[in-house]
Amino acid sequence: MSRTHTWEFPLPRTHTGVLLGNGTLGAIVWGAGPELRITLGRADHWDHRGGMPWTEKHSYRAIRECLEQGDEQRLRALFEEKVREGEPRRPTVLPVGRVDLHLGEGATLQSATLEMERGELVVTLEKAGETCTLRVVMAMDRPVLLLLLPDALKDARARSVPAWEYVGEELKKVSYEPPVVLEGGEIVGWVQACPADPALCVGYRQERRLLALAVERGEGVNAARDLAARRVAEALARGYSAETEATWRWWHAYWATVPRVEIPNETLSFLYDYGMYKFAAFTNPDGVPATLQGAWVEEYRLPPWSNDYHFNINVQLCYQPAYHGNRLENLRPLFQMIDSWREVLRHNARVFVGIDDGVMLPHAVDDRCTCMGGFWTGSIDHGCTAWVALMMYRYYRYTLDRDFLRETAYPFMHGAMRVYEEMLEREGERLLLPVSVSPEYRGAQMNAWGRNASFQLAAIHALCEALEQAAADLGEEPRPIWREIRERLPRACLMDGQIILWEGTPLEESHRHHSHLAGITPFDILDLEDPVWRGHIERSLRHWILMGPGLWSGWCVPWASMIHSRVGNAEAAELLLEVFDRFYTNEGHGTLHDAAAAGFSLMGMPAIQGPPSRPDLMQMDGGMGAVAAVQEMLLHTRRGVNYLFAGAPARWKRVSFEGMRTDGAFLVSALREKGVVEHVTVESEAGGVFRVRNPWPGAARIRRSSGEERVEGMLLEIPMHPGERVVLAPTG
Repeated sequence: MSRTHTWEFPLPRTHTGVLLGNGTLGAIVWGAGPELRITLGRADHWDHRGGMPWTEKHSYRAIRECLEQGDEQRLRALFEEKVREGEPRRPTVLPVGRVDLHLGEGATLQSATLEMERGELVVTLEKAGETCTLRVVMAMDRPVLLLLLPDALKDARARSVPAWEYVGEELKKVSYEPPVVLEGGEIVGWVQACPADPALCVGYRQERRLLALAVERGEGVNAARDLAARRVAEALARGYSAETEATWRWWHAYWATVPRVEIPNETLSFLYDYGMYKFAAFTNPDGVPATLQGAWVEEYRLPPWSNDYHFNINVQLCYQPAYHGNRLENLRPLFQMIDSWREVLRHNARVFVGIDDGVMLPHAVDDRCTCMGGFWTGSIDHGCTAWVALMMYRYYRYTLDRDFLRETAYPFMHGAMRVYEEMLEREGERLLLPVSVSPEYRGAQMNAWGRNASFQLAAIHALCEALEQAAADLGEEPRPIWREIRERLPRACLMDGQIILWEGTPLEESHRHHSHLAGITPFDILDLEDPVWRGHIERSLRHWILMGPGLWSGWCVPWASMIHSRVGNAEAAELLLEVFDRFYTNEGHGTLHDAAAAGFSLMGMPAIQGPPSRPDLMQMDGGMGAVAAVQEMLLHTRRGVNYLFAGAPARWKRVSFEGMRTDGAFLVSALREKGVVEHVTVESEAGGVFRVRNPWPGAARIRRSSGEERVEGMLLEIPMHPGERVVLAPTG
């Protein structure tokens, strides 16, 4: 199956365009008529000024006093951002601008075909009654873009459009000068100096049919310009064929590792294929750790939410395809960045709860871990830290890389739990969390907190289980309190037999963050096979469904799909991904935070179709979440057991996947046809026991190189050696 997709012009707005990227440089190709527009961005183009440093006044004790005493004025003062004159309130990634290519009189853009397996975009246009093509490719190891023009476009003209043309007035207020325009030298373009960060240069030059473009940063205008000029000269000297061949090789190597899926739903197939393409362009292991938008930043405004790192679900969704997608190397830049913040994270824990061996990560930071500030509930949401710790542990479980566990994951997990340990209190025979929040519920109001928030309880238990297993794997002595937590801290906050937000607060309205259900997924601490918990979950989902999606954002729809896959609601899992595509992507497949059409959610959209209040609010988390949701329909792990096709509707006549990675460093392939799983292939990288819920009503045959055996029961446990491959099939 060829991974290609064609867009029809016009693509009238920036975020309706086709995406090219290498993890650092991003390009969005869009336009109409004779105007081809290429919006450019760099994921590391930050203005680092502003933000809120954590100090002793941000202690857990001080915040708790404000909340318990209802002292709103003091609480707001604690999190008040001090803005210096001529500086921004908080750090932000900056827009870059675009290059417009006027294709000449009589030219009309027709279509753009993305060849995902090669990383090349082919733009088709008509001019003077003839059809011709323009090719675009991005280097995967340098901030360089190449365009190969047909002979018919010899009169095409490129025009520089710095972001300053749109946001210059805002930038002037925070001490920026207009960009330096480059004309008539080695390159054409512009250089934007920054008050406290490296300058950025967009430079390009055309030689005959080849236009080379570079976006470089340097310490000052001249350095940035010289770097860009050198990149352009090198690209022109190499030529389009050599650059394209290198890019093709990169993409060929990438797709060779990515699981193939076959599902009888074109919408979901596209979400998966284009999603895994974007995942590579977004999280390239040699690039910048992925922010909310990555390098695909619009030129016409400062990016929403600063295009920062949001750790209360957004970063986690952006990276979730790495696990089942067999692309664990794409996680490493994120973990390396977080590890580089170690001293800041320890400082945060020190001022928050007074310990030297903790780590604490606020929910929104820049690439230096500067807290964005202002939003007190997010700043004290320690579930952010725990979730990152669990991402690290999952990386270990999917690789069994004990060095990573010892050097990176376990110290971070331990530090995250130490903060929770200080927050917990004893009340009789049980432990409780006296002050806790559920992500974004009730915003930053004075009643946006309570005892024993279910989200935090689930995070604590998941982290506790992971720590005990990690300690055993490393031969470390577990802390006694971990066992006490497991035995005395509730797994969820319950009322009337259902999971609620925190004590006394059920889900009161539709809400985008399904945080009270995090014990189902992502934290997986509730046993659906336990009849008591199954009853609690049934009642909780009944109420959640009753509250409906009226205030859902784009990224929470794939999460809802994953919840349904976990409980076997396959039709709902499929439908919600179709809803995501229909309501939360625009005509160019740009993935949106707000609804793009009326009738499903009021997030950014009126009840009757009209213009959205925040058009094209693009984020990558929803699209990456959709990829993960497709993966989980086919394979996911619950309480250490693999489940096959739990989210694949029974009416799907044929569905399969190949080479999907799972817990224990196993690679799994499976085919289901006409409702029957025909075979399951398991490859073990490190050895161990593969545990799978029996997909057949009776016994199974296991074929190994050494022979065949028969196993039966609801749970199949299959010991395997490193490098071994086994095939499971029904006995009939």
